[in-house]
Amino acid sequence: MASKSEKSAETKPKAEIKPKDSIVKALMELANTHDWNAITLPMIADKAEMSLLEIHEYFPSKGAMLASFSKMLDRKVLSATTADMHDEPMRERLLDIMMRRLDALDPYKMAIRNIKNHVKYDPLSLFALNAVALNSWRYMLAAADIDTEGHTGSLRVQGIALVFAGSLDTWLDDETEGHQKTMAMFDRKLKRGEDMMHRVSDVEKFVSPLISKLSKMFEKRELRRKPAEPDMAAEI
Repeated sequence: MASKSEKSAETKPKAEIKPKDSIVKALMELANTHDWNAITLPMIADKAEMSLLEIHEYFPSKGAMLASFSKMLDRKVLSATTADMHDEPMRERLLDIMMRRLDALDPYKMAIRNIKNHVKYDPLSLFALNAVALNSWRYMLAAADIDTEGHTGSLRVQGIALVFAGSLDTWLDDETEGHQKTMAMFDRKLKRGEDMMHRVSDVEKFVSPLISKLSKMFEKRELRRKPAEPDMAAEI
């Protein structure tokens, strides 16, 4: 006779996969074995065991599915605590986040290779994926306790998105334990990026007061040029 604990385990419902996640999972499984252009919507529907109508309710295109895949990676990285890294230098915190994201990408290595081989010849897809990457990396930098506000923050977000994308070829061929080759490339690129950001910050500190003065001068000039408001009471 089964014990109470065994009966409880038998009757406990399994965690259901959300329909959106099922669709994205189906797409990435297909991308592991197919060129991107060879993957059709009916193929995705068949793989996800759903109808085209059901898929249409969740996603308008394969690109939208990729954006949802990026959010899935975001959730994996953001769900892990980074409290143990708060006292580390900025570059170390960022390296930790980057490696966590690569760990989340590992099961989809061939899919990423196939997708990358397609988008590098498609400027519109590259532009769209860059927008998705910016949304992700804004949160990744925040998780590493790095400011993303203002012009400098926007440069940081775009810069790290380009660094990560530009290192994917190294990661795809990296068979070393712990992604050592990719880690070393990240470290070199981040060091160059830090140097550039310091220069940008210095220029910004120098230029900001001048821009502020010029803005005030133009505002005063516009006020002087602005015609006097008509006296509505005199016209009644």
